[in-house]
Amino acid sequence: MIDLRALRENPEPARASQRARGADESLVDRIIEADESRRAALTAFETARAEQKAASRSVGKAAPEERPAVLERARALAEQVKALESQSNELAAAAEGLVLQLPNLVIDGVPAGGEADFQVLRHEGPTPRDFAAEGFTPRDHLDLGELLDAIDVKRGTKVSGARFYYLKGVGARLELALLTAALDQALAYGFIPMMTPTLVTPAVMGGTGFLGAHSDEIYHLPADDLYLTGTSEVALAGYHAGEIIDLAGGPIRYAGWSTCYRREAGSYGKDTRGIIRVHQFNKVEMFSYCRQEDAETEHARLLAWEEEMLAKVELPYRVIDVAAGDLGSSAARKYDCEAWLPTQQRYMEVTSTSNCTTFQARRLAIRERTDEGNRPVATLNGTLATTRWLVAMLENHQLPDGSVRVPTALQPYLGGLEVLEPR
Repeated sequence: MIDLRALRENPEPARASQRARGADESLVDRIIEADESRRAALTAFETARAEQKAASRSVGKAAPEERPAVLERARALAEQVKALESQSNELAAAAEGLVLQLPNLVIDGVPAGGEADFQVLRHEGPTPRDFAAEGFTPRDHLDLGELLDAIDVKRGTKVSGARFYYLKGVGARLELALLTAALDQALAYGFIPMMTPTLVTPAVMGGTGFLGAHSDEIYHLPADDLYLTGTSEVALAGYHAGEIIDLAGGPIRYAGWSTCYRREAGSYGKDTRGIIRVHQFNKVEMFSYCRQEDAETEHARLLAWEEEMLAKVELPYRVIDVAAGDLGSSAARKYDCEAWLPTQQRYMEVTSTSNCTTFQARRLAIRERTDEGNRPVATLNGTLATTRWLVAMLENHQLPDGSVRVPTALQPYLGGLEVLEPR
């Protein structure tokens, strides 16, 4: 949710944000008009209610011969107040509905355009391997996973349908090692570890901005009116909903470990092989509450911590500044880290960190006390490790015989195991 007062005073930043996103610029003017109608209706209601109260108080003071007329006026005002209140509520609901359609305002410098219009900021990590020079053709992650008896997609599909899988043996151990290393890193930087709920209410899901244009990607349980979360960001954002939190000591940071669920609506035929794009996976997610003026600095920190984890698993990757039209409704800026995928000769997203400024906090009523009064906080999130990383790790660290080298930083989490051997 955006700041309505700021929008009324200067609507141009919102218009510019909509243009950058390739979204409906006229929505801004419709919100302003609806808000003006709402405020006018509220003023009319409050004025009439004050008159009604004054008329009601005057009944007892009226002379007997005047009392019937005074009573009639009080009754007429009561009917008028009732009608004005109803109108005020309707206009308020209409205005709120429009406001909820407006995505967060993008930060200056975010590339304009859609999914393909991102800006590559830099390339990091080791140089992608030249497998031809090494004398063999690389296997993809599913072939490697099956050789290692680490991934079983066939039985996952048998049990649950398309885009499900089993991680078994060294596959399960490798994922646990990765996620535990991520949690240990988060702990070292002062994050509070959290095992979060994976079912949340509509208020929390909507408050984080996930029930907009992409709500068809979310699993909904109608019998309970609960949503399965696609990231622990949702539960972590809802953790302090309706609260005033203390940021005097700096940002409050949580690291959520959870299973995540995504319907992947609209992605049929895309990344269907293996475990790149699946309905269920595990993730360690960073989440930060901070002061508004500290949000961009905190965003840089989250990106740096993501890159520290990527260095530990020794992956070649690039950092991109995601274009405005691909941000999602709650993000004002998002950086993705994309790992090199040798068998597809492309980069694949493995982390994402978003600065949501005050957008989620306004919806969820999360504030801090300042000398000038209470105000919304800023919220930020970032991926620290997820199941998808196994795809890039298997492919980038494979050996000619189908075995896979374990990154040095993860070996202690696997009892010192240095190489995963084919079964």
